[in-house]
Amino acid sequence: MAQRSFCGIDVAQGPPGRDGVAGGVVLVGRQRRGRLGVEASGGYERGVVRALLAAGMSVRQINPFKLCQFAKACGVLAKNDRLDARMIALFVATMPTRSAQRYAAVERLAEIVTARRQLSDDKVAAENASRLFEDAALRRLYRGRLAADIALLDKRLAEIVAGDAMLARRYAVLVSMPGVGPVLAVTLLALLPELGQMNRRQVAALVGVAPYDFDSGRLNGMRCIWGGRAPVRRVLYMAALIACRCNPELRAFHDRLAAAGKKAKVVLVAVMRKIITILNAMLRDDASWIDRSIGRHIAPAA
Repeated sequence: MAQRSFCGIDVAQGPPGRDGVAGGVVLVGRQRRGRLGVEASGGYERGVVRALLAAGMSVRQINPFKLCQFAKACGVLAKNDRLDARMIALFVATMPTRSAQRYAAVERLAEIVTARRQLSDDKVAAENASRLFEDAALRRLYRGRLAADIALLDKRLAEIVAGDAMLARRYAVLVSMPGVGPVLAVTLLALLPELGQMNRRQVAALVGVAPYDFDSGRLNGMRCIWGGRAPVRRVLYMAALIACRCNPELRAFHDRLAAAGKKAKVVLVAVMRKIITILNAMLRDDASWIDRSIGRHIAPAA
């Protein structure tokens, strides 16, 4: 049996390209079962991962927080580039990981979605600051200075989705659900490409809306959510507020939990979890909300 090899790559800041990973590709190129780990570094790792995948390598993209906790569990408290690469390799060799996948249209979508979120945050900050201005014209100018840029990004997002058959189909399935608008749909396409490939528990944990126990002996602590992809969760939160008003099924679900005495935020998180699990099932089955509703009502009683 061929010996399995593991390699860790610590990516530095700067625009990485194929030349920067040529040595790593040559190092493991002859090991067909070789597995490489790359720590997510805020986008700096994209060029490395793209080059390695193009070379036919098996690449794992590692969550920085998990890697940090893994290093502490191994008793490694020091930090330098060589040690980081060694811990990445050990993480890949020890822990279950998933192969990295790259889709050019999704990468472009993710870049624009991130830029749009940053501009939206700036717009909110500008609107709050403009309340102190006494000049009405200045207030209008200050509040509207980023709106045009956001609208331009929205147009670009629509063009990317419409220009890719796979994204266009997934987008149509997502927005068929009442309460899911263009912003949530493109955010899920860009930042949660795994949607439709997981079970309901996995997708809830990945977004960060899965309740975790806090029990020990006779102690029954409060369940709480933790971790997950915060940018996705932020948009999902706003979508849940809207869905509780315009989606009859989710509104009934919300009212039932509220009538049972659940706290308002607990109810809203439950609605968020229900939305993402339903969307996950819709993409998995390639079925729109209308098809799903018809199928539920015409099914014979058990």
